[in-house]
Amino acid sequence: MPEQAYNTSFVLDQIERFYNITEIARECSVNPSTVHRWLNRQVKLKMIYLERLHDMIERKITTQKAAEEEAGFTFIDLFAGIGGIRKGFEQAGGKCVFTSEWDTYAQKTYSTNFPSDEPVNGDITKIKAKDIPDHDLLLAGFPCQPFSIAGVSKKNALGRPTGFADETQGTLFFDVARIIKEKQPKAFVLENVKNLKSHDKGNTFKIITKTLSQELGYHISCRVIDGQSWVPQHRERIIIAGFREPALFSLEDISLPKKGEIKLSRILHKTDGTEPYLDRDQDKYFNFQKDKVQDKYTLTDHLWAYLQKYAEKHKAAGNGFGFGLVTGNDIARTLSARYYKDGSEILVYQGKKKNPRRLTPRECARLMGYPDDFIIPVSDTRAYKQFGNSVIVPLSHAIAEKIKPLIV
Repeated sequence: MPEQAYNTSFVLDQIERFYNITEIARECSVNPSTVHRWLNRQVKLKMIYLERLHDMIERKITTQKAAEEEAGFTFIDLFAGIGGIRKGFEQAGGKCVFTSEWDTYAQKTYSTNFPSDEPVNGDITKIKAKDIPDHDLLLAGFPCQPFSIAGVSKKNALGRPTGFADETQGTLFFDVARIIKEKQPKAFVLENVKNLKSHDKGNTFKIITKTLSQELGYHISCRVIDGQSWVPQHRERIIIAGFREPALFSLEDISLPKKGEIKLSRILHKTDGTEPYLDRDQDKYFNFQKDKVQDKYTLTDHLWAYLQKYAEKHKAAGNGFGFGLVTGNDIARTLSARYYKDGSEILVYQGKKKNPRRLTPRECARLMGYPDDFIIPVSDTRAYKQFGNSVIVPLSHAIAEKIKPLIV
């Protein structure tokens, strides 16, 4: 086949989405350094290798489509972030048929790790519910926005009818509700911060549960679950699951591994020569020649002095504010989206003669339960924000396995 029949740039872009450098080198019987030069457009790709890469892509797509056809259930992924909920449900055999995420940087990470023919849709408030594909399960890690109680009270006083459209209009939960109402999925799973239950003295949570059960007619179950059962991080989140038809289901029935047994040593970079080399990371986070985390993650003298002074100030005032210094034998505080600012909630101890350091983005990915083949295509700042806003993958998977038998 003539070379012009292939778009070389397209093939190189696509091959990176499906294979790592080691796999490409092995398939083409070349050195990884050669593959690096191909991907960086430093040398021209010979026709024999161009055809082989094209065949590899076709083979991967065919395999993925076959897997999708065998999927036991379909789902949509709303407020998708970087795909933490999706990953857990795909591991349980589900097929995603629609995705919505408004942040363009999160879209980049998501689409890089979940390549498909379907684009990541943007602002869900602009999408009509009838245009969303039918699905068995709706997944949403929706943001918690203030719900107006005053407006509802006023309508009640005037004798005007209220419903979820009145009580939740102007919040992103409204978009979840309108899609459930239109598409009537067999079930849904919603995830939010633990404080959703106490927000606005409990009124927000009352409106949400009332909307789901009374207005939409779903049978719901709620539970606060700590991700510490699967990863070395204290991270409590509320899960709301609902079924269109009565089901013998309760989130309380999910068996949780014992908390605290997995320590930070599981996710920290290994400095004893056993750190796995990741083609896509290369030396970005870890110096493999010196077996140490890159120096840029160690706090500067100025920042470390500031954090210590800040902690002493609040300790003297009787407050609990301060940095969280950890070792491999500890459990971390909750990783937040603000981690990029100073990393103060999780600082890794490096001995008395060296300032502590931040977690690297790869360690953050591990802390959230993402496997090492998860690609981080964005800057450190963006990566910290994305993992701080994400969902613990094995928690998502545990819920998926519990729900799957009831919807297939």
